[in-house]
Amino acid sequence: MRSLLLLLFLQVVPMNFLLAAESDNPEIKVYRDPDCQCCHKWINHLKQNKFNVLDLPTRNMTSVKEAVKLPKKMASCHTAIIDGYIIEGHVPADDIVRLLTDKPDITGLSVPQMPVGTPGMEMGERKDPFIVFQFDKSGKYSIYNRYTVDKDNQYQQLENDTH
Repeated sequence: MRSLLLLLFLQVVPMNFLLAAESDNPEIKVYRDPDCQCCHKWINHLKQNKFNVLDLPTRNMTSVKEAVKLPKKMASCHTAIIDGYIIEGHVPADDIVRLLTDKPDITGLSVPQMPVGTPGMEMGERKDPFIVFQFDKSGKYSIYNRYTVDKDNQYQQLENDTH
């Protein structure tokens, strides 16, 4: 009887509706070197924060960065695209969510280089303070968010720098 009900349900409810219902999470395309382990960790951070990740390994990250016109000063290891924005490096998921909510007139966010302790760059107890930059098409950049480490070795956002 259950099989018959399921079959009737699937005939009445289109399959693409079911797939759309499952993918209410924002889709992010992540271009990364196939050998980079920190990229895998950052992808896991995104998945834990309800992002639908399309993992796109490539051996030519330089061409990806050139294609999206990423300012050289903003470069890091992986490049992601979400809702028309570029996300470069180990940007925390909360900052991406805020970006998608606020929809500022910028090109993207970046955590240049690879600061220890950022999502995907965890290395034991060490945590470096870091900045999430916002940048525009002309390459101008400014602070989007700033993180420092408190006495309990936890990241805290510096309130006076958030928008």
